[in-house]
Amino acid sequence: MGNMQDSMAQASPAPAFVDLPSWKNAVAWICAVLIGVFFIGAGLWKLTDHLGASTRMNQMLVPANLAVFTALFFGVTEIFGGLLLIIPRYRRWGALLCSGMLVAFMVYMGWNYTALQGMDCTCFPWLKRAVGPAFFWSDGAMIVMAALAGWWAHNSEGFKGAGLILASILVFAGAAYGITESRQSGTKAPDTITVDGKPYSLQQGKILLYFYDPECSHCNDAARRMGKHTWKSEVKIVGLPTRVQHFGAYFMESTGLKGVNSLDHESLKKLFPFGDPPYGVVLEHGRMKTGLQRFDDAEPEATLRKQGFIE
Repeated sequence: MGNMQDSMAQASPAPAFVDLPSWKNAVAWICAVLIGVFFIGAGLWKLTDHLGASTRMNQMLVPANLAVFTALFFGVTEIFGGLLLIIPRYRRWGALLCSGMLVAFMVYMGWNYTALQGMDCTCFPWLKRAVGPAFFWSDGAMIVMAALAGWWAHNSEGFKGAGLILASILVFAGAAYGITESRQSGTKAPDTITVDGKPYSLQQGKILLYFYDPECSHCNDAARRMGKHTWKSEVKIVGLPTRVQHFGAYFMESTGLKGVNSLDHESLKKLFPFGDPPYGVVLEHGRMKTGLQRFDDAEPEATLRKQGFIE
């Protein structure tokens, strides 16, 4: 009888989880929820505003042709990791995924520190920060929190359930991408906007709307490159400073982007949504032909030439 009981004890699997003191359980839950919500929010921002997120990615030295894919990839991965971290059954997997992303971000920023130092690295919503020592301390603290949540958790199991969560996120990402992209073509501009206190028609000919921040170096560089183009005579350029509007006239003059300025950026941004400037809208006879979100050596020159705006 004793031998039988010993054999049964040896055949029984070891418990995957040992009950924790209440304070450890509480700390694990707090860490999991805080980091999980943080990652979910970051991912939602990227998926619902992939244009703005891709602009930020490009500014952080991600190649322009990969910026949208990178924004969508991290958006999906961040939501997935955040959800896994909050759900106890998958918490260890979520902790590993979130910690891995944070380590990857730190390595990338460290590798490109000289080029990115001082640059706005608001990769997560609600958090304004620049590349510097504080960036590494804050990400390091999040790694510790994710590690505690995962260490004091059950062994994760249930690949099928986790797969269904990922599939749902991918469906949401596809829907969000499609909705945003569908609004980037064919939208009708207002009949008029206000320029220098007078009505200005947007319904005639070819017009480039250029959203910019006069104090943004990327906006400045993009405008200087466009200012060197040979624009066709019928094309009109309307600048839309998104802040410090009183610098608009100086911006146009100093960059050589010959155009007028309007203060109607808020109403136009509702029609032509984007993230951070710079951003351009190509209009023809009052209808949007395409949006300009890439500003590098190749774009938007190629698109402007294709649309017949420059020689």
